[in-house]
Amino acid sequence: MEISSQGPGSPSKQKKSHTKIVYRPEDTAGLDYKQDLGEAGEYPFTRGIYPQMYRARLWTMRQYAGFATPEESNRRYHYLRSQGVTGLSVAFDLPTQLGLDSDHPLAAGEVGKVGVAIDSLEDMDRLFKGIPLVEVSTSMTINATACILLAMYLVVARRQSGKWKSLRGTVQNDILKEYIARGTYIYPPQASLRITTDIFSFCSTNVPHWNTASISGYHIREAGCTAAQEIAFTLANGETYVHAAVQAGLEIDEFASRLSFFFNAHRTFFEEVAKFRAARRLWACLMRERLGACSPKSWMLRFHAQTAGSTLSGRDPENNVVRVALQALSAVLGGAQSLHTNAQDEALGLPTEATALLALRTQQILAYESGVPEVVDPLGGSWFVEKLTKDLEEEAEAYLEKIHSLGGMLQAIESGYVQREIQEAAYKQQARLESGEEVMVGVNRFESQEEASIERLRIDPEVEKGQISKLKILRNRRDSSQVKGALEKIRRAAEGQSNLMPVVIEAVEVYATVGEIADALRDVFGEHKETIVI
Repeated sequence: MEISSQGPGSPSKQKKSHTKIVYRPEDTAGLDYKQDLGEAGEYPFTRGIYPQMYRARLWTMRQYAGFATPEESNRRYHYLRSQGVTGLSVAFDLPTQLGLDSDHPLAAGEVGKVGVAIDSLEDMDRLFKGIPLVEVSTSMTINATACILLAMYLVVARRQSGKWKSLRGTVQNDILKEYIARGTYIYPPQASLRITTDIFSFCSTNVPHWNTASISGYHIREAGCTAAQEIAFTLANGETYVHAAVQAGLEIDEFASRLSFFFNAHRTFFEEVAKFRAARRLWACLMRERLGACSPKSWMLRFHAQTAGSTLSGRDPENNVVRVALQALSAVLGGAQSLHTNAQDEALGLPTEATALLALRTQQILAYESGVPEVVDPLGGSWFVEKLTKDLEEEAEAYLEKIHSLGGMLQAIESGYVQREIQEAAYKQQARLESGEEVMVGVNRFESQEEASIERLRIDPEVEKGQISKLKILRNRRDSSQVKGALEKIRRAAEGQSNLMPVVIEAVEVYATVGEIADALRDVFGEHKETIVI
C-alpha cells in the first residue's frame, strides 16, 4: 500500500514508498518462529550468531585509517588505540591496491592520497611499529594484491613474536566485487580466484584464526544498488568463492568458518536492520542446504559494517554526524560483529584526528550509554521488521536464482548483468534525489546559505618524493640476486599448481616490492580487460 501525500511537511512527501502505514499480526502470519527465526546462536541465525550477542562481547570498534606515509599512519593507529579503538583497519593507497610501486609512472599524484603507501616489508614494519600484532585484530582492505600485503603482515608478526597461530584479523581478499563495482583488479577472474583460494588454504593451516575473506556488499551498495541486491550479489560472490575453494581440493568445513562479510549501513533505518537479519538467514540456508556444509560455524554469517560514505554530504558536514549515528545504530540492532563509523568530513577528504575521534565516540556512546546492547535482537518480533526481513530475503532469493540461471556469478559479471542491475538502481536513486521525491537534508532541502568552515586533512606533496627516495635506497641496499631468484620462484609457482603464499612470503622477506611481485604474477596471468556494459 502506497502512502498518500498529507501535505508539504509530511514524511510521505519526502519519499514515495510501498511501505504500509501500519503493520499487524496478519503481515507475518506465515512466519514460523522455530524455522524462520529461532534463538540467537542457533540455525538459521536470524536473531544473531551468538546466544548472548553483545552481553557477552561488544562488537569490535574499528576506524578505517591510513594515509600518507607508514610513519604518519602509525601515529594515527597509536592515537586511536589510546582512545579505545579495539581493532585496526588499514586503508592502502591506490598504487598499492593496483600493484604499482610508488615510483611507477602511473602512481604519480596518487601516492599516500586515499590510504597509506606500502612498497616493501620495511614500510609494513614502520606501519605497525610499537603495535603488538598478537594483541590486536587487524583488518586490511586489500584485494588484487591481498596475498602480498598479507605476506608482509605475517612476516612482521613473525619477527615480533614468532607466532601466527594466535593472530586475529581479516584480509578483504574479495576480488569479484572489484570487477562489479570498484575496479582495483589486476588479473583475469580465474587467476584472481586461484590467488583467493590459495590464501584460504594457506591460512586454514598456518593462521587458523584469520578471516581469509571479507566478502563485500559495501562497495556494491556504494555503487548504487538496492538493499536486496546488496544481499544477493554479496552472497552470490561468497558462493562462488566456496565453489572455487572446493574445486581446488579444500573441504568446505575447513575454510568456511573463516569467511566473513562486509555490509553497508545505509540510509533507510528499518530496512537496514532487516537486511542484516535476512542476509544471515539466507547464508545459513545456502551453506547448509545448497552447498552442503555440516558445521554450524560454516553456516554463520559474521559481518563487519561501515556507515554509508555515499550518503555523506560535503555541504553542512555537521549533519553527517547524525546520519552516521543512525546508520551505526542500525548495524548494532542488526547484529554486526565489527563496525566502522565514518567521520563527518569524509565527503571532503580523509578524516582529521578530531573527526575520527568523534566517529569513534559515536560507537562508544552506542555501546555504553544507549542500553541497546543489553538485549539480543531487540527489534525481533516487530511485525514491520519481520515482514521487511522476509520481503528482502525473497527478493534476494529471486536474484540468486537469476544468477544461477545465467551459470553463476562469474558469468553474470562477464555478461554485464550485475553491473546493469546496479546502474539501473543507481539511476533511479539519483533521479529521486534530483526530483526532490527523496529528501537529503541540507542538499536538496533545508539548505544552509552559509558555507561550512571545517578543517581538512591535506596530504603534503612531499610525501610522494619521500616514499620514492626510500624505495630507491632500499633497492640499492638489498641483495638483488636474492630478489631475482625469489621472483622467478613466484613465476614458476604461478605456472604450476602449488600454493602461491609460501613463495610470496619468501620474496617479501628478501625485500621484493609490491610492484615487483605483482609484475611477476602479471607475467604469468596477464591483466584483466574490463567488459563494457551498455
